[in-house]
Amino acid sequence: MKFKLKLLIVAILSTAILAGCSSKPTTDNSLADLKEKKELIIGLDDNFPPMGFRDDKGEIVGFDIDMAKEVGKRLGVKVTFKPVEWDGIILSLNNKDIDVIWNGLTITDKRKEQIAFSKVYLQNKQIIVVRSDSTIKNKTNLKDTKVGLQLGSSSETALAKDSSLTDSLKEVKKYSNNTEALLDLNAKRIDAVVVDEVVGRYYVSKKPNDYKVLDDNLGVEDYGVGIRKNDTSLTSEIDKLLEEMKKDGTSNTISQKWFGKDITFKE
Repeated sequence: MKFKLKLLIVAILSTAILAGCSSKPTTDNSLADLKEKKELIIGLDDNFPPMGFRDDKGEIVGFDIDMAKEVGKRLGVKVTFKPVEWDGIILSLNNKDIDVIWNGLTITDKRKEQIAFSKVYLQNKQIIVVRSDSTIKNKTNLKDTKVGLQLGSSSETALAKDSSLTDSLKEVKKYSNNTEALLDLNAKRIDAVVVDEVVGRYYVSKKPNDYKVLDDNLGVEDYGVGIRKNDTSLTSEIDKLLEEMKKDGTSNTISQKWFGKDITFKE
């Protein structure tokens, strides 16, 4: 009986020790591992201008591309861009097929359940673009006008949420893409276009004499770099480098190149 009691005590103690060991937090070596392999693999959709897309030579370029390259340079690692199906990009990250997602990734509560994010580096607004000679100065002036936007876009959702503005419009014309909407605006077939700021300012910067952006907007969404939840050291390092780039003007320079204006996030 005593022998059985001793065995029971030993079993209980062993279980407690193993439980204590298993609950001990593991060390995060993500930054050290990255510097050891000397490569940062960026997952992205390579068809999202101006954040990340292919130019006439087939090279992947864009605002986020330049930002990521600068972070890689400061980390002392090679940056490799890996196109991934957008619907499965979070799975690719958590499966370690890529190291981070850097491609105009909106920070949402749903995504926060699956991955971690860097600090906000850019806020994407739903802006209103009009012709450079337009008398429209704000949302109120849009009453009885024709407004264009891309079908199924965030712009369509944002405008629908502003019922008072929507009800005041003469017509909401929906296009298959933003380029068509802006061409119709320039041809005076519509009076304004609601569009993502990152997209709108990119096109406006190419034809600054044709368009202007109103001060009013229809909502804001935050962009961050998507990182695995356990990779806390890498997250901290990316946050630090993004802050350095903001302070030394590098982010401003990259933003001016792609948008004709500094639209990076300011706290």
